[in-house]
Amino acid sequence: MATCWFFWSTQCAARVNSTLKPFLCCVAAGMLAACGPQGARAQASGGSQAALAVQSFPLAQASDLSVSGGKAEAVEYLGRRCVRLTTASSEQVFAFLKTPPFQDGTIEADVALKITTPPGVRMPGFFGIAFRARPDASHYEMFYLRPANALSDDQAMRNHSVQYISAPDFDWYKLRREWPWIYESWADLQPERWTKIKIDVHGRAARLYLNGSDKPSLVVNGLKGEDLRGGIALWGYAGEEAYFSNLKMTPAQPQPVENGGEAAGSWDVKFSSDYGAFAGSMNLHRDGAAVTGTWSGAFGDALPLSGTWRNGYVELTFSGAWNDKKPAPMTATLAGWIDGESAGGRMKVEGRADGPWTATRKK
Repeated sequence: MATCWFFWSTQCAARVNSTLKPFLCCVAAGMLAACGPQGARAQASGGSQAALAVQSFPLAQASDLSVSGGKAEAVEYLGRRCVRLTTASSEQVFAFLKTPPFQDGTIEADVALKITTPPGVRMPGFFGIAFRARPDASHYEMFYLRPANALSDDQAMRNHSVQYISAPDFDWYKLRREWPWIYESWADLQPERWTKIKIDVHGRAARLYLNGSDKPSLVVNGLKGEDLRGGIALWGYAGEEAYFSNLKMTPAQPQPVENGGEAAGSWDVKFSSDYGAFAGSMNLHRDGAAVTGTWSGAFGDALPLSGTWRNGYVELTFSGAWNDKKPAPMTATLAGWIDGESAGGRMKVEGRADGPWTATRKK
């Protein structure tokens, strides 16, 4: 297995969004292809992570990090030595840890936030931890916290306390508008106080835990990113000071998921919504990234369906009739991953029902 580490190279570093990003170098005989512009990625089901060894980073000094978009400094804050991230030249700062590529397992850390924007400026603060990240920070999954939102008198703002995003295609705006309430939640947070966080990642699911609770504050089933392995990075935003200490990464045996699942074929679908259970079948065809086909079952028969495919991730839409006491037109959207002979994700009937869907390929 290739050995990977991050370092600065004045000759090789590239500008992305006008910011120097860390350069990833992978050295192993005959295995340079394992790393590159797509980042380290699991290609075989059940592949093992390097050594499966726990790694601890006290973060009492900044030498453990490769930083882009801002700076990392070793400081003392709220009674402990830690690393502070700040940025003045760009909106965000990434600080990559020098670890092997992370796939499945847990990431734990103590974090704190100090908002430095002037009073009256709407800046509730953003900071978090990215995982499965490419070395240029062009692609990553991330949980982030907004402690000031947790104290808001407006319930909508309170619901934006902890959030999940996946760059570059699924930012907060797209997820919030297209899938309300699913990728963010309220949590009991406060600025200028240490908070323990744990991110638990297995296959296409991740959970965020706070302050030692065994109940997750946010659950994401169907991570949106297409990279199954990548780096771990601390993340901060403009107008604040983000503090991190005592990070621990505990790898786990990877779940047997693999990208590139084929959508074409016939599928039996179950939709477990907040309104009730529905069933149907899809007959799909794929031409490159375009998916077409039909839906039959709940909401109508032989309904035209269309959508997109990206490395095994699909977004599909069809229109039919809502079968209630007063039948009415409806539009349904399914989003999720194809993994071999099964599939699943999130489905919604606009304005009427929402919940998980699962599917199995017909033989």
